[in-house]
Amino acid sequence: MEFHTLSSFALADGIKRRRFTAVAVLEHFLARIERLNPALNAIILLRPEAAQQQAQAADEAADRGEDLGALHGVPMTIKETFEIAGWPTTAGHSRYRDHIPDTTAPAVQRLLDAGAIIMGKTNVPELAGDLQSYNDIYGTTNNPWNTALTPGGSSGGAAAALAAGLTPLELGSDIGGSIRTPAAFCGIYGLKPTYGLVPTRGHIPGPPGSLAKRDIGVAGPMGRHLDDLEGALDLLAGPDRQDATAWQLTLPPATKSQLSHYHIAAWLDDDRCQPDQPVRLALERVVDALRGAGARVDVSARPDNLTLRESDNLFYDLLAGVMGGGLPDTLLNKLSTQVDGANPQDYRVRFARGATQSHAHWLQQDEQRARLQARWAHFFETVDALICPVVHTLPFAHDQSGSAPSRTLLINGQSEPYMDITVWAGLAGVAGLPALSIPVGQTPEGLPLAVQIVGPAYSERRLLALARLLDQLMNPHGLPWPPEAPGQK
Repeated sequence: MEFHTLSSFALADGIKRRRFTAVAVLEHFLARIERLNPALNAIILLRPEAAQQQAQAADEAADRGEDLGALHGVPMTIKETFEIAGWPTTAGHSRYRDHIPDTTAPAVQRLLDAGAIIMGKTNVPELAGDLQSYNDIYGTTNNPWNTALTPGGSSGGAAAALAAGLTPLELGSDIGGSIRTPAAFCGIYGLKPTYGLVPTRGHIPGPPGSLAKRDIGVAGPMGRHLDDLEGALDLLAGPDRQDATAWQLTLPPATKSQLSHYHIAAWLDDDRCQPDQPVRLALERVVDALRGAGARVDVSARPDNLTLRESDNLFYDLLAGVMGGGLPDTLLNKLSTQVDGANPQDYRVRFARGATQSHAHWLQQDEQRARLQARWAHFFETVDALICPVVHTLPFAHDQSGSAPSRTLLINGQSEPYMDITVWAGLAGVAGLPALSIPVGQTPEGLPLAVQIVGPAYSERRLLALARLLDQLMNPHGLPWPPEAPGQK
């Protein structure tokens, strides 16, 4: 059987019903990894023997009529930034090269408790700090649609592995588009949940052993099937251990079953960060398809006159504050000398300013964020969802030159700052809103196209329901597969 074409929950159902075995499923994925992963370098840690033992145990449990959970016997991979007891967890950072934790991140443990089998871990940029996926420990991950291009980051190994059918399910993390951008670049689905919905303890960064919640960042599911995102969200979402005795989670259900019932805002373009033409044309096709199906689409609606520049300024200042939290004092002292640079909009100056900001300034920014969240909440009282770019560019050629803020990308024939790849993702990130990346076709050259769907806080079920309806229009025959002998084009 072509097990890689099935959702993870369909695999679990088949294993529990004894239609096929967990051992057979695992062997199928291991064979694909052996054949396809060398060209991609998506999975950088693999433990087949341990996985085979667990698969055998899952089959024996099924023979006894025991149900191990919703992911009974399903092999999967985990982004290398998540701690798993006994597994190296380096986040691609040489200082953590020998870090082997003795505890497992709660989000990963919830998947294990549901019967999943972790067979490997997937590649990331150093400290999850880039929108490409390469590091000095594990090397560079390639895009399965064209190995000359990046799969995105920081969940780039996860997205590449999913797109190539090397794993049926992944757990990613997202602070500046790190689930959504690689999902868009590789042609799979990726869900950034509402901030705080899924525990992030046990994720690097912050430093190993951190207990405090990290601002903006979230953990969420990635997959080739919307069923996998929804099913995994059910397993992942909920309070962390210290809160579980006091509160429980009930996400609001989706209430609309037809596109003609939806009022959708569409933010297609903006002078702050203009999408490259293929991205813009894809958005326009989605708007046309939605309108053709009866949806009401408003291309001028915005939350209380919010501009993309206003949102991005706040987002990047807070993001830099998070990133600066783990820097050594010597580097922070150096950054403090760059705060008053000649160009205040230069990303290097912006990062220095945000990374070294005072706590008093951060509190002022946090109040601005609360007011921004109120504007979004008011906006979503009459609008069901917002459609906008995930990122303003298609997958681009590997570029490991210099620091990220010093690089550029070619957008509509013009050289633009590389770090603009976080701008559209930051709309949902700064406000803590859920956002979903969904594939919507391919360019004539065969590269994936995607759009982002953003909703109000805790509207994940609404977004998934809308995505299913849009998916029927844009992907009626399912997601395409990249070539099994990927190469440079």
